[in-house]
Amino acid sequence: MLVYVVEDNKEMNDIESYSLLNIGYEVRSLFSGNELEQALKQRIPDMIILDIMLPDEDGGKVLARLRKGERTKDVLVMMVTAKSMEIDKVKCLDAGADDYITKPFGVMEFPSRVKALFRRSGKLGKPSEIIRVGNITLDDEKRVITIGTEEKKVTYKEYELLKYLMVNKGIVLTRDKIMESVWGFDFQGESRTVDMHIKTLRQKIGNERNRIKTVRNVGYKIE
Repeated sequence: MLVYVVEDNKEMNDIESYSLLNIGYEVRSLFSGNELEQALKQRIPDMIILDIMLPDEDGGKVLARLRKGERTKDVLVMMVTAKSMEIDKVKCLDAGADDYITKPFGVMEFPSRVKALFRRSGKLGKPSEIIRVGNITLDDEKRVITIGTEEKKVTYKEYELLKYLMVNKGIVLTRDKIMESVWGFDFQGESRTVDMHIKTLRQKIGNERNRIKTVRNVGYKIE
């Protein structure tokens, strides 16, 4: 399942995105109504987490446009806002929102609400099992990586690292973010660990190695 998180506050966007990544969803972080419009031209998600207070456009107007669009009218939309008045919730729901959550919310509550919305909609809310970038295919059900038709043998951490890069295709991931997501918050190793695993991963994926880009002094991305 692909979820677009549309939230202009970087810290809040990270919280929402990581909580969904950690339960296996494919996530794309966006920061404005315009970015959402451009992303929708590329791919229609299964759900949109939409903040009401966006820098370029009111989230309610974005919602109205989604509901009028032939390709987006059935996409699940959860509105997120700091507003707590009942009338604001009613307006969003009447405008076509599928659910509504008010900030601040618990870090455990948010992903649970997303899963519950998927269940209510009749969708399983099951994470995507097949992920593709170029000639790289990751079958998450079988935990198998293939380049073209050739299966590649990788370690557990190499698999998790490649998966994390692939579900965030095109997004620059810092070494700290990679460490937190792949090795866990309590991992005490140095960021050099990430560099070493990237090196061996590139070797194993052969001709597709150049898809993993190094962003100097920041981290990595795959494209």
